[in-house]
Amino acid sequence: MKSVSRWILLLPFAVIVLAIVVQSLADASMQVVRHAVFDQYQRWQPRAYVEAPIRVIDIDEESLTRFGQWPWPRTLLARMSARLTDAGVAAIGFDVMFAEADRTSPRAIADLWRLDGGLRRDIEALPDHDQLFSRQLAQSEAVLGFALTRSGNDDKSPARKAAFVNLGENQIAWVHGFAGAVPALPELENAARGNGALTFVPDNDGVVRRVPLVLRQGDLPLPTLVSESLRVAQAAPVIFLRSAGHLQQMTGSRDNAGLGEIRIGELSIPTTPQGEIWVHYSGHQKARTLPAWRVLEDDAALASLAGHIVLVGSSAQGLMDLRFSPFGLVPGVEVHAEALEQILTGHYLERPAWAKGLEFAALVAGGLLAGFLALRTRAMIAAGACLLLMFAAGAGSWLAFTDSRLLIDPSLPLLGILWSFALCSLAHHFITERDQRWIRTAFARYVSPNRVAHLLEHQEDMALGGQRRTCSFIFTDLAGFTSLMEGIDPARAVALLNDYLDGMIAIAFRHEGTLDRIVGDAVAIMFSAPLAQADHCARALACAQEMEVFARDYSRRLIDQGIPFGATRIGVHAGEVIVGNFGGKTMFDYRALGDPVNTAARLESANKHLGTCVCVSETILAEVPDAEVRPVGKVVFKGKTHALAVFETLGPSSAAGRAPLDRYLTAYHALVADPAAATRLFAELHGDHPDDRLVAMQHRRLQDGQGGDLIVLADK
Repeated sequence: MKSVSRWILLLPFAVIVLAIVVQSLADASMQVVRHAVFDQYQRWQPRAYVEAPIRVIDIDEESLTRFGQWPWPRTLLARMSARLTDAGVAAIGFDVMFAEADRTSPRAIADLWRLDGGLRRDIEALPDHDQLFSRQLAQSEAVLGFALTRSGNDDKSPARKAAFVNLGENQIAWVHGFAGAVPALPELENAARGNGALTFVPDNDGVVRRVPLVLRQGDLPLPTLVSESLRVAQAAPVIFLRSAGHLQQMTGSRDNAGLGEIRIGELSIPTTPQGEIWVHYSGHQKARTLPAWRVLEDDAALASLAGHIVLVGSSAQGLMDLRFSPFGLVPGVEVHAEALEQILTGHYLERPAWAKGLEFAALVAGGLLAGFLALRTRAMIAAGACLLLMFAAGAGSWLAFTDSRLLIDPSLPLLGILWSFALCSLAHHFITERDQRWIRTAFARYVSPNRVAHLLEHQEDMALGGQRRTCSFIFTDLAGFTSLMEGIDPARAVALLNDYLDGMIAIAFRHEGTLDRIVGDAVAIMFSAPLAQADHCARALACAQEMEVFARDYSRRLIDQGIPFGATRIGVHAGEVIVGNFGGKTMFDYRALGDPVNTAARLESANKHLGTCVCVSETILAEVPDAEVRPVGKVVFKGKTHALAVFETLGPSSAAGRAPLDRYLTAYHALVADPAAATRLFAELHGDHPDDRLVAMQHRRLQDGQGGDLIVLADK
């Protein structure tokens, strides 16, 4: 058992290894869990909205109602740009694609209507809308957008207005790459101050959790709408890409993979290795948004926009610029705006490079502790400790999010702690159950098995006290064992006695008797306690008869070997007693108290005076009327005043030398009816069957002048 226990202590380590293997093989699934945790944190504590110089010019449903369906004429967008520029905005970022020519331009209308002649010349002489828009873009701090595609080729590349400088090793391979691009019209791109990608890189579940500041087409780094808007607003010509390795030299960080920071003008922005920032959503804020129709019609609405970066986009559902966030669907332009707000207010969510190491350490420490506690302590203590460890892991992750805005994933430590506790608790349960079986088996060598089983099911019966119950009792004793001890080696005598007792007790247990006690070579068995047995008298009688057969055979085998092993005497009686636990608080004993117990012991002892081996009382036979017995007489034990009818069982092992039952019964009935005839009949029986000791006892009584069936015993 000790070796097994030592091996089982390796189980927590095995569970930790299993958790690590599962995490590595099911990384995508674990990432889903991790993202679900971080999303819930955002829902519990969204970013507190802080006034920042960022506004969204929303082409909402009301604006479409006022100015017509999308796409609007570029002249209208030029007018909007002019009004925003006059209002003194720092940059205008268009979260809108201008990949095709304006369909409302004069030339496009002439082609659509298939005009010719003078009317076509007059219409074509009107200003082109894209030209008007490009001229206005040239006078504004405008940033246009382009889309990157996974498929296609790199023949079309957007105009890059920003220069990129690597600080440290070039880590552009870490940046999300795309094959093709859908740029704006060349004349518009050339006129604008900046050009940024509108492309998001959502996770596998479609949720946008990070916004890239740099993307790449092939090996060419490209800015995004967020980074380009910041560059144009600051009139910064260069975007610096600082590698994590270069950042290590400055901060002492050990991470040397991917990007670590992007610098735009006066802003130093910590990023993921892929050049992204985690978005901490604040949710929709009215203060952040200005309807497009107010920009076009309400001069007062423009007064507060000086120095702001404004993003032009749409929340109208029909335009389909909606993205999934932890809060549900949100306009894509708001995602860009929230990222800009975080940068300008210095509010960053970070998943530091050491997060995985910390999570791994928490997994190992928490899992091992939970496992060892489950193996070595009580279930309630282990369960409480497991809950405490899980709470600590969850609370630590939550506090890291709320206090330091760090994204530490508690899911792997939580799963490791839970798995370790569950599997180790299961192992502990199996070990405990095995030990209990072993203890039950061992305990059953001291206490009757039915008593052990009853106590396990009815622990309330462990209390001191007793109850009245009618039970049956068997008392046995081995004649001549003291002399045997003197005649052979004591160790040999003890071994023989143990074999004898083992056989006798096994018989009692087969009949579902309860071992009351063993006193030397004597055994006391009771029936109908602790579990009530309606047929306890029949059980006791059958048990006694089987014991008598076993004892005769065991004695005969030893005698054949030259070992004088004595005969076994058995007494069987039943009656009402007090059954229960008696003793004190320190120790108690389960037994029966009452006169029937003493009477059963007296019956066992009476065998040596009566010449019998098994004496059964009339109380037993009243419940087993068809038992094969012959009457002994009405016995008055020493110290008693009332006689008890006693009978001898007629087992097959004692048939040799026994008088025929019919002749014995004739002689016995004559004891009262005709003493003279009884004397003659028992004399004849004794002469014919001298080995029948009961007949010999009756003959001796009659010769001594003791007629009748009343037998008074002078000795115990």
